[in-house]
Amino acid sequence: MTDDQLLRYSRHILLDEIGVEGQQRIAAAHVLVIGAGGLGSPVALYLGTAGVGRITLVDHDTVDLTNLQRQIAHSMARVGQPKAQSAREAIGAINPEPIVDAITQRADTALLDRLVPRADVVIDCTDNFKTRHAVNAACVAHAKPLVSGAAIRFDAQISVYDTRYTTAPCYACVFPFDPDFEETLCATMGVFAPIVGIIGAMQAAEALKLIAGVGQSLAGRLQMLDARTMEWNEVQVARDGACAVCGHRG
Repeated sequence: MTDDQLLRYSRHILLDEIGVEGQQRIAAAHVLVIGAGGLGSPVALYLGTAGVGRITLVDHDTVDLTNLQRQIAHSMARVGQPKAQSAREAIGAINPEPIVDAITQRADTALLDRLVPRADVVIDCTDNFKTRHAVNAACVAHAKPLVSGAAIRFDAQISVYDTRYTTAPCYACVFPFDPDFEETLCATMGVFAPIVGIIGAMQAAEALKLIAGVGQSLAGRLQMLDARTMEWNEVQVARDGACAVCGHRG
């Protein structure tokens, strides 16, 4: 590490659990972030400030004025720009070291099958059920840990789905795919701005822990937040042997 890097990342390096070796693992890591909106904004910024070596951002949408209430990676000056490119600029303004790939297309099965195998960790910051299941299926197929978060109104949830462990569930074990599922969109239901920051920061933390080999991940645990009272609930979740996505594995 250079003197500048030792200084920039000194507060990580001072942590016994991370140190120089852990920071070097972060610098060597590649994280795939699906979605550069409310959750993806803090995820992208914290991964960038932490010095993740390569960050791939996938988002097909553009920055809109209504996004700025909560999507902190974007700015008035970048309204109309693709969100992935805007988030890349935001990372670069804080830390020019990470290589940031901005992909401005929808995360469909073909794209995920190309990108997921290259990543060390995948972070799902999307806002629709179908894409979450596509991301999960790709992570299971390529044995990659998935950090998943969601938020609407004052309610949010976060977990890690890491099927490299035989007892750990995938996303579909906990939330089976339902073709008749009706999406609840923040455009119609609203979302409390700080809640996406809370969950996004936690997603970044879980990803960095996985990369650096620190602590215990949320695999097998689903945490849910009610921001009206700031109360957390946690439930244990297990692998479903009959799961259509991961049940035959392990």
